[in-house]
Amino acid sequence: MPDLIEKTDIPAQRGESAAPAAKPEKARSLGKDAWDDLRRKPIFLISAALILLLLVMAIAPGLFTSVDPRAGDLRNHYLTPPNYGHLFQADWFGYDGQGRSIYARMVFGARASITVGVLVTVAVTVVGGIVGMVAGYFGGWVDTLLSRLTDVFFGIPLLLGALVVLNAFAVRTVWSVVFALTFLGWTQMARVMRGSVVTVKQADFVTAAKALGAGTVRIMFRHILPNAVAPVIVVATIALGGYIATEATLSFLGIGLQDPTISWGIDINSAQKVIRTAPFALFFPAGMLSLTVLAFIMLGDAVRDALDPKLR
Repeated sequence: MPDLIEKTDIPAQRGESAAPAAKPEKARSLGKDAWDDLRRKPIFLISAALILLLLVMAIAPGLFTSVDPRAGDLRNHYLTPPNYGHLFQADWFGYDGQGRSIYARMVFGARASITVGVLVTVAVTVVGGIVGMVAGYFGGWVDTLLSRLTDVFFGIPLLLGALVVLNAFAVRTVWSVVFALTFLGWTQMARVMRGSVVTVKQADFVTAAKALGAGTVRIMFRHILPNAVAPVIVVATIALGGYIATEATLSFLGIGLQDPTISWGIDINSAQKVIRTAPFALFFPAGMLSLTVLAFIMLGDAVRDALDPKLR
């Protein structure tokens, strides 16, 4: 037995230090897992690249063209076809009926459409999120009252309701459209947030926070909101593209944005009269609108797949 002990390789007996213990791995959060999953998806990378390009175009359109989109020259008309010999020039997409560059108007039109989409998405997420969180957390008569109010607004078609609201404005600007869409569009976010809060508030960590004497505001914003906001983010990302399409539809119908604001919907409305003789005047703004909506929907689908553990 002593011989066996002497032959045992013990670092302390040889004057060597023991190997350091391995550091425990940090707990992975849902956001970290979602990001690791997203950056491996081609659909996310493509949509993110398109959205980044559109954002740069909306913020700094001068980087893409130096032509004034409102300056018209009647010597140019619908019969002047696009000239592809000079990249990023005024005649690359042709001219509209007033001799204005379609390419320049397409570039500058991104600002109004994306601004409306982003502002409406942020507004409905905040309003709907607060209503849904209050209804889901307190329950009882508060939940009943807010849920019935949500049902009333939910029963109004968004496009039809926006037509009625915007008719009350003598001058319709970006802020008018944002107000109309926010006034009627918060109901979906409220429903999603309420359902998520009802599920989260039954968790053990919420019960423990209440037992430790945490206040209502702290529980709602520190414990419930971070764990209930994932479905709302998914819905908001997908809805952003829908709001851009809704703004273009309202402008196409003549109820949305008005001149001198540059909008893809306004240009589509102007080009529908010459769709047979000059289809390019309709194709380019309509194609840009479709590409923008598709990019945000693709991004929303990728975010949904990353944040939903059941789809992993």
